[in-house]
Amino acid sequence: MCLAWVTGWQISMKTERGLSRKLGRELLLQAIYISLAVIVSVYVAARLMESLLIEQAIEQEADYYWAREAKRPGSALPDTKNLTAYRYGMGDGVPAYLSDLPPGFHSQDEPRKTLTFVTEQNGERLYLVFEAGQVGELVTLFGIVPLALALIVIYLSLYSAYRISRRAVSPIEYLARQVKTINPADPDASVFELVPSKDTDNEIRVLAEALQDLATRVTDFTERERRFTRDASHELRTPLTVIKIAVDRLLKNEMLDENSEQTLLRIRNSSEDMERLTMAFLLMARESDEGLPKDWVCVNEIIDAEVDRLKIIAPNHDISIRVEAKARLLVRAPEKVLESVIGNLLRNAHAYTDDGQVTVRIEDHAVTIDDTGPGMAPADVEKVFQPYYRNQRQRGGFGVGLTIVKRLSDRLHWPIEVDSEVGRGTRVTVRFPKADSQNS
Repeated sequence: MCLAWVTGWQISMKTERGLSRKLGRELLLQAIYISLAVIVSVYVAARLMESLLIEQAIEQEADYYWAREAKRPGSALPDTKNLTAYRYGMGDGVPAYLSDLPPGFHSQDEPRKTLTFVTEQNGERLYLVFEAGQVGELVTLFGIVPLALALIVIYLSLYSAYRISRRAVSPIEYLARQVKTINPADPDASVFELVPSKDTDNEIRVLAEALQDLATRVTDFTERERRFTRDASHELRTPLTVIKIAVDRLLKNEMLDENSEQTLLRIRNSSEDMERLTMAFLLMARESDEGLPKDWVCVNEIIDAEVDRLKIIAPNHDISIRVEAKARLLVRAPEKVLESVIGNLLRNAHAYTDDGQVTVRIEDHAVTIDDTGPGMAPADVEKVFQPYYRNQRQRGGFGVGLTIVKRLSDRLHWPIEVDSEVGRGTRVTVRFPKADSQNS
């Protein structure tokens, strides 16, 4: 039973995370702690009153009697509502149930609850019997009643503090709920407006105004980003298209020598690379993948096209590229994104390899690219995806190709693994968890 209660309490603690609930629990715990402290204090005080104060009073009463007896022998025995005295040879003598008690204090429950103090002087004994049952009434009167009043005051104070604190934190909870439901792509600043109230603290107003200002700035920034993406998509493609058309026209000139033709081919290939790079940058600039055309794209066909493009770009680079297709791999993704990822990885492996070959393996849900280049040290592998990082073996480019690959793959949840060893080459594996593979 206790274990089930503890388990339920732990579950509720995990699920209840609101400020008001946390505050309520803290105040409740404080009430419990204070109540326990007050109860223990009253109990200890009652016991002290019973065991120390009453015993001290009885001892003083006995001393007073013997002092009086020494001055005037045969003085009357003390006899009050709560205290009765007995001596042999005086009054009715000593009751049988007291006769065998030695000197000192004795608690008795029969025939009634009493506290008896036996004292002896000059061979004479005095028995002082205090009605201990009266102590319970005194404790109730002077202990329980003040305790109840104190607890009532504590509970009322804590409840009032909880109500005030709840009113203080409720605007924060409201703002937190609004932040959680807001659309980052199109934030509405009006959701952070608070209803004017005299109970709203200045700090809460400042927070609400700051959130409104932030939402407005995010809206403006998002709109500027959309305009830039739209304009850049048009303005950057236009000159590249003009360059490609002009190069194609020049290539039709039969009077061109071989060197001029090779130069024009490099210009056209570079313009195509710039177009792909521009597309990759624009894709990364988007907040989400919404609006990107997705379709089932064959990875095998993209790899074949990228291999053919490499042969045109670097015709003098005598490195063989072998493609081993164990499956026909289909990935649902924007085609340009997949081209950018595969193309950058393949060009990177090709550029780093001086001798040997580049091997591309197409498997179920993964593509692996092996090269026989110089490889990298573990420290370089850890930094290979950092923007503009260039180690001592970096060749050409600006060090952003692999950064683009990493960001695009992270966007589409394609894990990338890099395994490299100095002097033995590099292996890069891209996994497509949701791909569809067919036996080739």
